[in-house]
Amino acid sequence: MKKEQLEKVQAEVSVWTYLQSLPPKKNNFKLKILMQEVADTFLIYSYENDDLKRKTTIYYHEETKEYKLLVTIGLTEFCAIEYISESLDKLERILKERFDNLLGDISHFKREHISSIIEDKAIMDWEYIDNLPKEIDGFKLFINPKEPVKIINGSYIIIDYCDFSKESNFIIYYNVFRDEFFGEARLHRIPEVTYEYDCSELKDLESLLAKNLQATLHKIRERI
Repeated sequence: MKKEQLEKVQAEVSVWTYLQSLPPKKNNFKLKILMQEVADTFLIYSYENDDLKRKTTIYYHEETKEYKLLVTIGLTEFCAIEYISESLDKLERILKERFDNLLGDISHFKREHISSIIEDKAIMDWEYIDNLPKEIDGFKLFINPKEPVKIINGSYIIIDYCDFSKESNFIIYYNVFRDEFFGEARLHRIPEVTYEYDCSELKDLESLLAKNLQATLHKIRERI
């Protein structure tokens, strides 16, 4: 960050009374005060649950000159757009209205919060779920279709095989806007799109997983 912008943000945060009032623990998430510059961001604080491998981070983004909230679920990170704020006052209002519910949603699966499109697609009741191995080539099943995770742009993670020690994983997404399943690998957090899993029906995805999943994870293992 530019020195003058960093100093401005640090000065604003230093007198932010909301920060001083935060409890050390919320919904089994532990507070961590960060106050550090990382690339073009200034990290302010996070709430983390190491056992669940989930956390939220409040930060300032120099490029857009906005305060934001980053959600981390396993090896997946995304900016929650409803928290983007041009000032700490606005961010504080949103945090007071929404943050407790956000922690609840990412720590405990709530079927009633899942899109009706996911329900209609019968993803959570898919019989093939029981055929998914718990571990393949050292990658453990972190997210399965019984408990899909909503991220951004209409996408849900329905399958996520992770090797956290290598920061590498393989994900199957479903996008409600496009009515499409698709896959993505991450090698040391660097994404690589694969087209081997593109389809629109669960029966087709089932065939593609049976044919390709073991080989896909084996290829990732060889490269990490």
